[in-house]
Amino acid sequence: MQTTSFQKGPLFEKDLFGSKGNVSFRFQRAEHLKRRREIRKVFSKGKGVTCSGAKLFILHNDLSHNRIAFAFSRKFGTAVERNRARRLGREAYRHISYALKTGYDVVLLVYPGKDTVMARFEQVKQLFSKAGLFYREDTA
Repeated sequence: MQTTSFQKGPLFEKDLFGSKGNVSFRFQRAEHLKRRREIRKVFSKGKGVTCSGAKLFILHNDLSHNRIAFAFSRKFGTAVERNRARRLGREAYRHISYALKTGYDVVLLVYPGKDTVMARFEQVKQLFSKAGLFYREDTA
């Protein structure tokens, strides 16, 4: 799913609706920030915003969409716990991505604890709001 600038509207209709007319809010491949070099660049040159249990790093890119990566503190836990935290973060991002400004690389650094669905949703919403990435605050 790609979003455009606020002046053109938050979503392209062709990207939002599937072939059968149902709404598609999938976490697209283009939204993944994968390369180690790019993730390190976001950590080193990006702006950081914190809340209880998580930290968000953002850096402007020249793309028409956002890319996101999920990182964990060194002593987060087992692989099962990290994978669950990654799924929760991905789901929270997916639900608010339609309301975000585009053109940013984002890394969400998660600390142990607060691994419930509602806690993760509130963390992600609070971090993106603090970073000023929502189009309007009433959409958050």
